[in-house]
Amino acid sequence: MDKAILDQSLQAIQAQLHVTAIQHVLILGSGWSDIAAAFPILAEMPYENIPAMGAPGVSGHKGRLLLAQTGNATALIFQGRRHWYEGLGWTPVALPVYVAKCLGAQHVLLTNAAGGINPKLIPGDLMIITDHINGIGHNPLVGQHDTIWGPRFPDQSSVYTPQLRKTLLQSARTLGHSVHEGIYLATSGPIYETPAEIRMFRTLGADAVGMSTVPEALLASAAGLQVGAISCITNHAAGVTDAPLGHDEVLAATTRTMPVMKAILHHVVTQLST
Repeated sequence: MDKAILDQSLQAIQAQLHVTAIQHVLILGSGWSDIAAAFPILAEMPYENIPAMGAPGVSGHKGRLLLAQTGNATALIFQGRRHWYEGLGWTPVALPVYVAKCLGAQHVLLTNAAGGINPKLIPGDLMIITDHINGIGHNPLVGQHDTIWGPRFPDQSSVYTPQLRKTLLQSARTLGHSVHEGIYLATSGPIYETPAEIRMFRTLGADAVGMSTVPEALLASAAGLQVGAISCITNHAAGVTDAPLGHDEVLAATTRTMPVMKAILHHVVTQLST
């Protein structure tokens, strides 16, 4: 993780968006970018203007950083994320959390598209993440310790803040939408999993699988931020059905579920901003 580039990126964001403090950070995963339309946007900048980010390498990630009004507070909305599998190291993955910590944010809300392992999950369902399994094989905290990420050996007993999980669940119920809760397993990607791997993940207790979120969650938790995360189940994982897997299916599923996703996240952030 390159601290100098993280600091250069923070300075660029502060200069272009004219922001010195925020309350929330939203990181929008594959197909989630249109969530930003639920909020008044005060300013924006393309990822190309952020040294640590650069243009996103995955379709469904718009690659813009937005400063938004959220009730009585402000938020930074990252329209798209960078992934470990893109081969650029941990710096672009960590940047949104680093900015959140440096600008005094209280909450980090993470979203993703995931494959359903639990047979109760079907495409279009939403799942609040209660815990995770790091199957990436790497950890962004490896290396020289920086106190911005908390202690050298951070506790991970409750990565996903119970109160934020409760707020997500209550918001969904208030709006009349059903959501699931479950455990998310992250792999390194960029390949989908084999049926044998999915059977193993199910045995380990995973309900859904994807290629993101865990690094940002563990960094944010280690840094002392409150973390909430929600997955859109876009497909059955390999072997659950005979259907082949593809990214177009992922984007189509999030598009269909977008009205519900948008309503829930807007309600959650509004509740946190009062």
